[in-house]
Amino acid sequence: MLEMTFTSLLAPIGYLEIFIAIFFFLVFWALADNKNGQPKNCPIFGMFPSLLLHIHRIHERSTEVLSRTGGTFLLKGLWFTNMDILGTVDPANVNYIMSSNFPNFPKGPEHKKIFDVLGDGIFNADLDLWKNQRKLAREMIIHQRFHKCLVKTNVDKVENGLIPVLEFVAKQDRVLDLQDVFKRFTFDTTCMLLTGFDPGCLSLELAHVPFLKAMDDIKDACFVRHLLPQSVWKLQQWLGIGPEKKLSKAREVLDQVIGQYISMKRDKLSNATEYKEDEEGYDLLTSYIVNDGETTTGLKFDDKFLRDTILNLMFAGSDTVASGLTWFIWLVITHPEIEKNIREELKAIVLVQEAKKWRLFKPDDVKNVVYLHAALCESLRLYPPVAFQHKTPQEPDILPSGHRVHPNMKVMVPLYAMGRMNSIWGKDASEFKPERWISDHGKVKHEPSYKFFSFNAGPRTCIGKDVAFTQMKIVAATIIHNYQIEIVKGHTICPNFSVMLYMEHGFKVRIKRRWA
Repeated sequence: MLEMTFTSLLAPIGYLEIFIAIFFFLVFWALADNKNGQPKNCPIFGMFPSLLLHIHRIHERSTEVLSRTGGTFLLKGLWFTNMDILGTVDPANVNYIMSSNFPNFPKGPEHKKIFDVLGDGIFNADLDLWKNQRKLAREMIIHQRFHKCLVKTNVDKVENGLIPVLEFVAKQDRVLDLQDVFKRFTFDTTCMLLTGFDPGCLSLELAHVPFLKAMDDIKDACFVRHLLPQSVWKLQQWLGIGPEKKLSKAREVLDQVIGQYISMKRDKLSNATEYKEDEEGYDLLTSYIVNDGETTTGLKFDDKFLRDTILNLMFAGSDTVASGLTWFIWLVITHPEIEKNIREELKAIVLVQEAKKWRLFKPDDVKNVVYLHAALCESLRLYPPVAFQHKTPQEPDILPSGHRVHPNMKVMVPLYAMGRMNSIWGKDASEFKPERWISDHGKVKHEPSYKFFSFNAGPRTCIGKDVAFTQMKIVAATIIHNYQIEIVKGHTICPNFSVMLYMEHGFKVRIKRRWA
């Protein structure tokens, strides 16, 4: 396993014999961590060899290291590469970075270089460019017509996309990769909300979808960029080899598909004799093209802006919900008592005569559920869709923990590790316990965002939080109430090492109908 990991990371560099000889010498020298279990700081290579040694279990490794160091640890990078990373899960530090001293911790130019495929979209943007884009997106999301469109889009896709696939697989007694199904579901719904077009990825055929493959390749390549000096991955990019080759091809796929949607939308609107607002249709692309947003925001609504906006929100709306649903269903079916509690709550909100009948749940049905909502929060705590976030300080600063930071280093918050800190969540931090989210009065308990960081914190708090919960609730309720899901025997469940937290080998299951 380790040999495969090293080979995959070294192959793109070109197999320079001298470099490899030195590298492997240092790796094996670093096999034994310090007595306290921390990475060794090697000459020239810093802690990079230790990082690669544990790359196949990077999330668990970050949890171990941060647990032993009080929640903050300085990872020394390669000499003269400005790759020092201060990892922290200290809530005081997170609050300081994300809220109290937010202006000093922008995404920064390094973030934009790593995620250059996202262009000038909201996740790369800082300052006024970010503020204007956030304002635009927020105005759309809180609009009443968007909410109607959200409800209709998701309910229709569950009824006409998700359910037929589950029914077909259940009748045929086939093995299904539920993670792949969730990816298709959220891609279709997100694309419809953003562009007004349904790509139809979720069908009985479950055909290959180049766009989804391209998104995965981009996330993997961006993750590798975090581990390598910029000069190395820039060289790969120039030579067209390794992960950079995949990223380049993936970018072409995304640009082609999104460009086609923009062109189709412009043609549709230009050929219409009169634009009439549809009460049930409110896609972002139409809204941006039709409305005079350039006057109010100063942004240029050209094809590049539309492309960057759609792609950024596609990553946000599609991957996060798909990841959240995947880990949630797995946690629920591996905890029978919790599964039983959710089913009892769902039975209580339907008519008695319908409690043991097949049912499609809608947003209003699950709007006020407590236990299901608590279980979703607990799942997102343990398996946050975005595994880590990083910032670059503009000016030298001192964090509340006393650690110094400066512009030539990254400050990283590993969300996976943060959800498992006993110092934050108690001695049972690693356990799946929805009850921790329920107050003594039987209501959903609020936790500060700098502690429960899955939806970000401060000015950059996720504006799509309610949208995500709406989607996850109707899908989760419909599946848990109507079907019994079992993991295929021998199937390994473990997190991948990428920007987005998915299951490395998919989520292979068998499905049975609970009701006739």
